[in-house]
Amino acid sequence: MKRILLWWAERALLVLVSVIVLFPIAWMFLTAFKSPRDAYSLSLNFTPTFNNFVTVFSHPWNLGDMVLNSVVVASVTVLIAVPCASLAAYSFSRFRVRGRKFLFFLVLSTQFIPAVVIVLPFFLMFRQLGLLDTRIALIIVNLAIVTPFVIWMIKGYIDAIPTDSEEAAMIDGASRLRVIWDIVLPVAAPGILTSAIFCFILTWNEFLFSLILTRRDAVTLPVGLVNFRTERGDLWELMSAAGVMITVPIFIMALLIQKHFTRGMTAGAVK
Repeated sequence: MKRILLWWAERALLVLVSVIVLFPIAWMFLTAFKSPRDAYSLSLNFTPTFNNFVTVFSHPWNLGDMVLNSVVVASVTVLIAVPCASLAAYSFSRFRVRGRKFLFFLVLSTQFIPAVVIVLPFFLMFRQLGLLDTRIALIIVNLAIVTPFVIWMIKGYIDAIPTDSEEAAMIDGASRLRVIWDIVLPVAAPGILTSAIFCFILTWNEFLFSLILTRRDAVTLPVGLVNFRTERGDLWELMSAAGVMITVPIFIMALLIQKHFTRGMTAGAVK
């Protein structure tokens, strides 16, 4: 009887947590298809409309430009951060040099600095360089944010790879780069893919730096949501439609690479 009660209690708790987590997301999706009048109603009986998605892509909202900015910034950040972080993670994992642990701690310590503390130095630096309101500025900032995190993740996966095959390849005359390309990277591919996903998500959802460093030309999707606060109040139906545009790509990406994502999350857990 105790085991049965515990089973039902676990299921009830899971259902409760699922409802708490999924309810705001489901309500956002419903509101995205509501008219302005129905957006303020709690009733589920309404006539769906796609006008909100058409409106957010037209003037003055121009969500298409923000989508393009977010895609470019997130993609370029991943393409630069992941290869550089992979090489750095391999160096931290395989080379036993003096001060290695301190240097690795120094890299990770950047993750403990609140973003609001360093946003002003970035703003002043980019203003002097003439890079305010540009995608280049956002890419540089996001690289500084995500690269230490990606190094830490990939290093855990590389640590779990035995060194026997690498040593045998180098004895046969293979260079270090050849060993990394032909042996380490294929084995660590699930972990690297997982790190790339996290890198993309962190960049895609970044808000504070985009809010401070952009004005018009390089505004990203999260910052674009602020534009839906007008003199007549919050345009919840348009804000929800834009929120769907932010959320759907992440959901689709998670579904397409779910198997690799799961393998990557567990690859570095056991040596």
